[in-house]
Amino acid sequence: METIRASIQEMYDSLSKSQKKVANYMVEHPESIAMKSASEVGELAGVSETTVIRFCYALKFSGFTELQNKVREQLVLRKSSLEEYHAKNLELADQPHFFAKVMEQDCDNIMRTIQNVSEDDFSKAVEQIITSEKIYIYGMRTSYSSAHWLTFSLRLFRDNVHLIRPETDDLLCIFNQMNENSTFIAISFHRYLKETILLSELAKKQRSFLIGITDSPLAPIRKYADLLLPIYQVNKSTLNATPALFSLLNAIVSGVSIKENDRFESRMEQYEKLSMDHLFL
Repeated sequence: METIRASIQEMYDSLSKSQKKVANYMVEHPESIAMKSASEVGELAGVSETTVIRFCYALKFSGFTELQNKVREQLVLRKSSLEEYHAKNLELADQPHFFAKVMEQDCDNIMRTIQNVSEDDFSKAVEQIITSEKIYIYGMRTSYSSAHWLTFSLRLFRDNVHLIRPETDDLLCIFNQMNENSTFIAISFHRYLKETILLSELAKKQRSFLIGITDSPLAPIRKYADLLLPIYQVNKSTLNATPALFSLLNAIVSGVSIKENDRFESRMEQYEKLSMDHLFL
């Protein structure tokens, strides 16, 4: 988005009043430009579709499609998320109550995720997890801790939940066991690992249902996902997205526990029967 933002800044004074509305909307909501039609963008920006097209011409694009493709490309290939994370923290460093400001930022990200995740898609994800014979979960690097937590939490309610670890697992054996009764949950955040995309492709070839949890509706995992739950962290770092990610995962686990109440109570009884003398203080 930086290249397009630079073009907007350069051309801004020469834009008409209506075109400036489109420019402002685009800077604030690039993901909307990437996903919606020219007429929808015009309605959201408070202008006509014709104005949106003229705005594209002003930025030297052949039309809305070319602008949209460029936005999609730059959203996926944005700069290092670690750099953005550090830059954002530097902005807050000189302000009082630093820890409170950081936590308020996390709250804002969670609220935005609430607004953007489809409740219907969320319900479908919960139902899919409940009805699947086997659940496979995968996430690496910054996504590994969330994948591990989700695996641990779902195992409290049901069997056959497997965290895929390529460094120790026999992947050939694992994928050979996948079928149409399996669900593959892939957690994939910028920068998107090729390995995650490859394993997702293999899971789809085995006819598994694939739930993609990611940071953008444009993320590469969308190609293989039957259901996409995007955190919507455009122009924010992966580290900043983590609180919203864990909050969404916690909501999923909570949804499963409510719908599987009998199984949950049965599992709790099993845990209580185990001797805790050598495990906990």
